[in-house]
Amino acid sequence: MLVVIYAVATPLALSQEASQPKTAPLGEAKSAKTKTLETGAKMLQGNSPVKGFDIYLVGFHPMKDHPEMQMEAHHYCHQMNEDFAQCVLFDSNTKNANMNGVEYNISEKLFESLPKEEKKYWHPHNGEILSGQLVAPGIPKVAEKSLMKSKMNSYGKTWHVWNTGHEKHPPDKLPLGDPMLAWSFNRDGEAMPGLVEKRDKKMGLNSTQARKDRADLQQMARPQSGVDDLKDKFGSQTHNISGVVDKKSASTQDNTPVGK
Repeated sequence: MLVVIYAVATPLALSQEASQPKTAPLGEAKSAKTKTLETGAKMLQGNSPVKGFDIYLVGFHPMKDHPEMQMEAHHYCHQMNEDFAQCVLFDSNTKNANMNGVEYNISEKLFESLPKEEKKYWHPHNGEILSGQLVAPGIPKVAEKSLMKSKMNSYGKTWHVWNTGHEKHPPDKLPLGDPMLAWSFNRDGEAMPGLVEKRDKKMGLNSTQARKDRADLQQMARPQSGVDDLKDKFGSQTHNISGVVDKKSASTQDNTPVGK
């Protein structure tokens, strides 16, 4: 069971500034009137819907239809119950971060209840977890591992609504165009060179060590849908991650006659 207090973003986590390129939206600087209204609203109005977004995770997203578009994804999530969480996505973890997407997380049980046509929108999480790329900065290692364990075999539905700048793609100064469906990395070599390393260096993280620390979670991993959806779409040599298997591949292997 996920103990939410373990995953609350701490001052340490917030001090680990992210490496994601930032952009400022078009518009005039705040006027004195606007600042006064903000102060009054802060004192007099409630913010109950956003109070629960305390679980901070940072990972990476390629766009499903454009895998060459890859970016850091800073998730601030609210675990609504044991099977469902909702997250707001930002391009960094600073006070000037831009909100650039949303993600919904569901358990394997809820995913299996979805109609076939809906499942194509949901990316698998085991690759992100077992590779060590998805991390929860600033909380004790034992708490982070407990959090990752609770997310094994789960799925996410993610829409990015604003290109605020990422590797080899200059930013748009406003949210433009259609929302883009994001996916997950499911093999070593799918992330462009330096993407993970740059994030780790900037934030004082160690994805390689996280991967080693989570090796025992492989025994929990079940074949997932969507692992092979972007196979061979990255234009680079890739390698399987132990424990990360596509359901279709597993089914084929299970049906292979003995001796074949």
